[in-house]
Amino acid sequence: MHLIPIVEDILSIDPGMRFAAIIDLKGNISEAIMKEGKTSLKTQREEEHFCKQVALRRKMRKQFDKSLGLVNYVHIEREKVTQIIVYPKRKTVYVTIEPNIDIKRKLEIVELIKKKTVCL
Repeated sequence: MHLIPIVEDILSIDPGMRFAAIIDLKGNISEAIMKEGKTSLKTQREEEHFCKQVALRRKMRKQFDKSLGLVNYVHIEREKVTQIIVYPKRKTVYVTIEPNIDIKRKLEIVELIKKKTVCL
């Protein structure tokens, strides 16, 4: 499956999108793109380490699926960036967004990402 068009499609959702990555279940980056004109807040090594941690947290959250239900998405608000993580069946989608976007718009972005990645 070609992942570049999916990642590009995710980045086109909103002008405030910064970065999008599709990660395998082991935490390896299958495809990632930083939006043109944006600069990364992390080094490549830090980004790779973070993606490994995303996969680890997914496994940890899975143990609560039976009692609490499946994770809909993960939303982290930081001073410099918003991080959103979505869990399709076989991959993990990780995106960063400008933090000043309205919360309602962020929720719309989550739903659009889920629609665009349902095949993963």
